[in-house]
Amino acid sequence: MFDIAVFGSLFLTLFVIMDPPGITPIFLALTAGRPAKVQKRMAFQAVCVAFGVIAVFGVLGHQILDYLHVSVPALMIAGGLLLLLIALDLLTGKNDEPKATKDVNVALVPLGMPLLAGPGAIVSVILAVQKAGSVSTQISVWVAILAIHVVLWLVMRYSLLIIRVIKDGGVVLVTRLAGMMLSAIAVQQIINGITQVIHGS
Repeated sequence: MFDIAVFGSLFLTLFVIMDPPGITPIFLALTAGRPAKVQKRMAFQAVCVAFGVIAVFGVLGHQILDYLHVSVPALMIAGGLLLLLIALDLLTGKNDEPKATKDVNVALVPLGMPLLAGPGAIVSVILAVQKAGSVSTQISVWVAILAIHVVLWLVMRYSLLIIRVIKDGGVVLVTRLAGMMLSAIAVQQIINGITQVIHGS
């Protein structure tokens, strides 16, 4: 009743795309300055949002995109532009949003989506669910999706220990590094979307 090959293949694919180690500096930068309890809650919220988005697209992905007349490349470009805006804020040190608003925005956008539940992860899940013809492969697909989200939550939750070591100066450095990494991810996502549009035309 369990296909280990399907599980392993999808888990590794999502691990590379969602990149738990790479999310650490971005998470630390976006949640810096908040109480540890709030940071832990935001890590859990972000993972729940990502899982919810991916689960919905896993079940209804093609129907949603077809209904909205949205192509996968368009989704990629939009996600890339959104990430680029966040990255520019991190790079320039803008931090003038109200605290309550920031808490909500960071957990939902960009952490939950499109950073964790980005176009790459969504498309991979849609394809994996489509290819899963039997009950055992369907179970394997959903266990892999759940497993990668547990890994993401553990990585973000325990990455908070790093803040205690690097202090405020280190947080500023991590914030700039995260902004640079996030901008590169965003630009690459936009390039991938444009490339797919060109190849599809």
